[in-house]
Amino acid sequence: MEETKMLHVTVDGETRAYPQGTPYRTIAADFQAHTPWDILLVNRDGKLCELHKVLDRDCTLKMVTAQDKPGIQTYERSAVFLMLKAFYDVAGRENVERVSVEYSLSSALFILAQGNFTLDRPLLDRVEARMRELSHQALPIEKKSIGTDDAMELFSQSGQHHKARLLSFRINSRVNIYSLDGFVDYFYGYMAPDTSYIRCFALELFENGFILRLPTQKNPKELGPFLPSQKVFQELRQSTLRSQALNASNVAELNTAISQGDATSLILTYEAMMEKRIGDIAAEIVQRKEVRFIMIAGPSSSGKTTFSHRLSTQLRACGLRPHAIATDNYFKNREDTPRDENGNYDFEGLGAMDVEQFNTDMVRLLNGETVELPTFNFKKGMREYNGTFLTLGEGDVLVIEGIHCLNDQFTHSLPKQSKYKIYISCLTTLNIDDHNRIPTTDVRLLRRIERDARTRGHSAQATIRMWPSVRRGEEENIFPFQDSADTIFNSALIYETALLKPYVQPLLFGVPRNSEEYIEAKRLLKFLNYFLPMPADDVPKTSLMREFIGGGCYNV
Repeated sequence: MEETKMLHVTVDGETRAYPQGTPYRTIAADFQAHTPWDILLVNRDGKLCELHKVLDRDCTLKMVTAQDKPGIQTYERSAVFLMLKAFYDVAGRENVERVSVEYSLSSALFILAQGNFTLDRPLLDRVEARMRELSHQALPIEKKSIGTDDAMELFSQSGQHHKARLLSFRINSRVNIYSLDGFVDYFYGYMAPDTSYIRCFALELFENGFILRLPTQKNPKELGPFLPSQKVFQELRQSTLRSQALNASNVAELNTAISQGDATSLILTYEAMMEKRIGDIAAEIVQRKEVRFIMIAGPSSSGKTTFSHRLSTQLRACGLRPHAIATDNYFKNREDTPRDENGNYDFEGLGAMDVEQFNTDMVRLLNGETVELPTFNFKKGMREYNGTFLTLGEGDVLVIEGIHCLNDQFTHSLPKQSKYKIYISCLTTLNIDDHNRIPTTDVRLLRRIERDARTRGHSAQATIRMWPSVRRGEEENIFPFQDSADTIFNSALIYETALLKPYVQPLLFGVPRNSEEYIEAKRLLKFLNYFLPMPADDVPKTSLMREFIGGGCYNV
């Protein structure tokens, strides 16, 4: 009888021996006491592995929990699968026409459901109870590789035509599907090994659908707070309607348009819709006679600079004279800049801004005085005055862009009626399919990777490394003020991921396999695989996308 080979596994510097073929779940159980959070995946020498996989080599393992990005993504994905299974069980598969995960809203997912049932609180109570029943049963979430043609046939027969169409654009001859107690689905990404891992969730009615509440990466054992921005939600809903009108509400529909030669029409139509929206904002500003300060804020890679230029053009067309002011010129001198808990300069917080000097200058301009405006010298780390004077006459308005522009503490001396606040963000409503949403942060990260490489010489690895810090700054300084905006502008373009693919793909392939950023780069590469590439030839020079891929007519 052949002796079982023993393999060596190192976790946190501790090495243990396990028989070849030991499931990673068994090894994870031996180290579960080291963390209060459930281990959902393992990182084997830089490669993510699901817990049902088995040990086949000596290796170093890192346990992945919901406090890690891949872990919380796995939890969300598994919770969606559990919810879908429960919904179909309760409503009856024959009665369900469609259940679609639309977008993220404040630690929850907004979901629409259509079919021969009444979406009400009693139905959701039964679905949630069924989810908890399935969770208690610890049913396995099984992964299986089947032929792509077989998967297309399977999903077509079950009425999930969106998945069948999506798979028709896959080059691979095989595809992984997941099954849960006879319910089969396709997901982009990893899954928990069984339903017992999914314990923290809740369902609530919301607007014309319902929400699946989930925990946060910060605290995976508690539901995150549900404090949705109504303005953001309404903008997302309007964007969804626009996408549906163009027959481009998911990747399969977008790929169909590209493959049939309709890419140019899609680009020009969506750009025209965006230009009309900017024109409408300009018209509203003109109607508010007392507005002199147009305050624009939004998270990284939202296209704020190009939007400011395009809005200024529309304002000129309406008879106003816009003047651009960057709040970066009101940074405090370097020696006066506060530091964070790690001793690094905190350039993102309001404390880094000379709020009083900004307010003094703006009030003087509002009163008709002539003001010398500063320029911040980033090399020297100090504010300079180089003879740039400005006086506001009738018809003059200031277009002010910066991360604190929605925070009234930043403009505390300015009368409310003199300000028009615009929140701009890339709120993508395009999803891979009904059950696999695309996070808006992914699209912004792709934008940022390309722009950083083109304009700053940064590698994709460097951009991915700094992204969590960028996101923390947004959470603290931008998102809390989004509902105070007079209007929200969605800068997402339905075609942009297909456009960015040939630019970003080579950059992501350049991320070293032995780096911490490789897992995220690989995830993004897999994501881009769903899209057919789209050429940039017909993208207008005024497009927001030109801020990221180059070739625009603005100096950005």
